[in-house]
Amino acid sequence: MRKGFTLIELLVVMSIIGVLVALVAGGFRTAQLRGRDAQRKSDLKQISEALELYFSDYNQYPTSLTWGSEFTDGKTSYFKVLPADPEGAQNYYYRVVDVGTNQKFQLFAHLENSKDQDCLGGNCQNPAVPAGVTCGSGIRCNFAVVSPNTAPTE
Repeated sequence: MRKGFTLIELLVVMSIIGVLVALVAGGFRTAQLRGRDAQRKSDLKQISEALELYFSDYNQYPTSLTWGSEFTDGKTSYFKVLPADPEGAQNYYYRVVDVGTNQKFQLFAHLENSKDQDCLGGNCQNPAVPAGVTCGSGIRCNFAVVSPNTAPTE
C-alpha cells in the first residue's frame, strides 16, 4: 500500500488555499485604495497651506498651479514640487472662484474608496461638484479642500 494524499484531499487543500488567497488579496486591494486616498487628502491639505502662505504675501491666490513643478514666486518657494495624483489616470483640479479679486480657491480630487466619509455631501458616487470640474477623463471629483470663505459647490 502506497502512502500519499488522495485526489480529494489535494482538492480540499487547494480550495482552502484559494479562498485564503482571495480574502488576503481583497483586503490588500482595499488597503491600497485607502492608502492612495489618504495621500490625496494629505496632498490637498499641504497645497492649501502653501496657497494660504502665498495669499498672505500677495493678498490673492495664484490663478493656476502646475502639478509636478515647483510652486514659487521667484523669491519664495511655497512648495518644492506640487504633487500629482498617486493614480496616473487621475488629476488634482485647482481653480480660483472669484477671478477678479482671486479671493477664493478650490482644490479637488477623486477618492477611490466609495465608502469614504469625506466625499462631498457624503456621496462618493454622485457628488455635488460645480460644472466643468473633472479629475481626469470621465472621472468625477468627489473630494475638496477649499479656502475658508467658499464652499466646494460654489
